[in-house]
Amino acid sequence: MQIKPRQHLLDIWQAVARHSFDNGKWNWGEQGGSSSVADAERLLCLMYPATEIPAFRLDEPDTTKRDVERALKRAGGRMEIPGNLVTVLTQFMSMHAAADESPTFGGGQYFGTLDPQRDVTQEQRELGVVDSFSMSVTLCLATLGFLKVYEEKTSRTDMKKSIARLREATSVRLTAAMVSLLRSFAVNVFDPDSPQGQRLVRLVGQGRSSERAVLQQFQRRFKPLRATITESLTLGLDVEEALQDDNQLFECGWAWSLVKDAPTVESEAKIGQPDGVADSVPYLYFTVVALDGIQDLFSDRTLTLGLLTPEQQTLAGALRLRWEITQQYWSGIARFDPERWPLEDLPWRTTGQRLESDYFSLSVAAIVVHDLVRRRATDDDLTRTVAVMERLAERGRITSRMAREDPAVQLHNPGVTLPLQGSDRMGPLLHWTMTDFSAQLLKRTIQLCELSRNITSHDRLLQLAEDILDHLWQRRIQDGEGIGLWDNVHAVYPGAPATDDQPSWSITERVTECMVAARKLYEQRPIRSPELTVMAKALLSESTHLFGYELMEHTTAGDSERGKSLRSIEIRLRRARRILDEQPGTACALTLSVLGELDTLAQARDAAAQEV
Repeated sequence: MQIKPRQHLLDIWQAVARHSFDNGKWNWGEQGGSSSVADAERLLCLMYPATEIPAFRLDEPDTTKRDVERALKRAGGRMEIPGNLVTVLTQFMSMHAAADESPTFGGGQYFGTLDPQRDVTQEQRELGVVDSFSMSVTLCLATLGFLKVYEEKTSRTDMKKSIARLREATSVRLTAAMVSLLRSFAVNVFDPDSPQGQRLVRLVGQGRSSERAVLQQFQRRFKPLRATITESLTLGLDVEEALQDDNQLFECGWAWSLVKDAPTVESEAKIGQPDGVADSVPYLYFTVVALDGIQDLFSDRTLTLGLLTPEQQTLAGALRLRWEITQQYWSGIARFDPERWPLEDLPWRTTGQRLESDYFSLSVAAIVVHDLVRRRATDDDLTRTVAVMERLAERGRITSRMAREDPAVQLHNPGVTLPLQGSDRMGPLLHWTMTDFSAQLLKRTIQLCELSRNITSHDRLLQLAEDILDHLWQRRIQDGEGIGLWDNVHAVYPGAPATDDQPSWSITERVTECMVAARKLYEQRPIRSPELTVMAKALLSESTHLFGYELMEHTTAGDSERGKSLRSIEIRLRRARRILDEQPGTACALTLSVLGELDTLAQARDAAAQEV
């Protein structure tokens, strides 16, 4: 299935509008307000493309494209849509705020428990979760950018007041989300002889090196990173003295929620900083989620529009340091052995939660992709990562045939379950379930494809992305109120456990992100082929010479067709010269058409000479 970002996004917007809008009014439904994660994901299905893709902008009603207006017709006319979005976003900020108006980030119905005798308590449902912190960063930045433009376009006094109130609430929520991400960052230090230490040694050593050799290599590789964490990380983190001991192992990343005993972060905003409950143990899933949100803080759009206050810029700097440290750490672990990466030994085994799954392999691969983008990786790193993606797609039964009672189906439904360590301090032990394996794999594949400048790797990745999208597109709901949204797992995995017909905003939002990433992929210049460049230069040389010769030939009066042909040839040759370095293939096509036309003129001239 060919990836068509514009058309696919229009289809998604039409489905979201059909489900959520009724004559311009937003319908939150029964679950609305119960989970800040689900509500943020739902809004991002609209706000993310609207702020990332110029053709989908909704903040300038006069420039709204007709196909966009048709897709969102249930949300109102082009002049009404921005105001309706302001209303919906204001409702979101109000629903997810405490009595003192400080923002809340409850996971709500996304929390579950494996104990059938005990239900999730209300206090637990209100616990903040990294998914919500990260989604709020992205949503708040999109909202602030939207408001900044729309405020200049509207002349309504009441709307300007609504925009001012929403901007203030959004800025406070953004600050709260950033502070929460700082207080959720975890550094876990442990002894090599501990069970966790032994698991990490086996993971990176893969049985190919002695324990002593692995520990020495770990010390050498991560000594600079250890020093950076000890000396530079202060906001929201209480670094243990044990980290200064080079003989200790460590992991870093994001816990599932605010870490227990995490110090508060000084802030001028009224954000509220509740006590943390999570154990100081990084989770791969929540680490990837946090990395995705944090990178939006220093995107070109955020910097160009000046969306951050001075306080938020300070917080963003602290988060960026953690963003870079985390990528360096997990990318180093994933590629610990240059001959055989631990990442290539599927499936990945976590050390903190004692679990193994291809989902965790994908999470580590996602961090590696982040790191490859950050440091502009070598072709060898890219090629090896491509192979990992292809294997994950095959093992997840996305590009391979499903067997009877295939255990790989569990990746998609019921999904991979994570115990949330520390949540049992307030009730039963909570768990978090991830069902977005396919959507995450598509996103990372597209990001790698955008990064690759090797034709072979690029083509492999593009083919893989198209296969994954074909798989995902079949999983759209085909009837009921969620038609056109995700996730109907039974469409591709008939043997999967039964699910309800409610839309999965998690999957829908991830697919939306994939289409935005695909648009960025197609916007960049095509890969330049050295071989085609040489050929284009040779063809251009020959065609230029023959064209010059043709211009010397006698032109009879009234020979207008020949004159038009020569002018067309001159234009194409000029175009070919201009794009030769960037699009040698197109330059070849232009010069080949010129050579054909010049030969036609030469044959006509020869035939006329013979008649004379």
